[in-house]
Amino acid sequence: MAQAYVFVTAAIGKVKQVAKELERLPGVKSVHVVTGPYDIVVFLEAKDLTKLTDTVVESIHKIKGVVDTNTAIVVEV
Repeated sequence: MAQAYVFVTAAIGKVKQVAKELERLPGVKSVHVVTGPYDIVVFLEAKDLTKLTDTVVESIHKIKGVVDTNTAIVVEV
């Protein structure tokens, strides 16, 4: 199981709309609107790293209002 936190920057005035769209995506376990350098933090799970990457690139990046993302993949130590 691959997991990641995706930090999303949304266009001005689009945060609520983007957050609602993110909640609908398969593999998204939580969506939080936050303060600071990013607008939204998403916790994402997928069966493997390839599927996780596909979700970010093919789904999250294509949501209207998403300006940028920064993905932190969870690692076991």
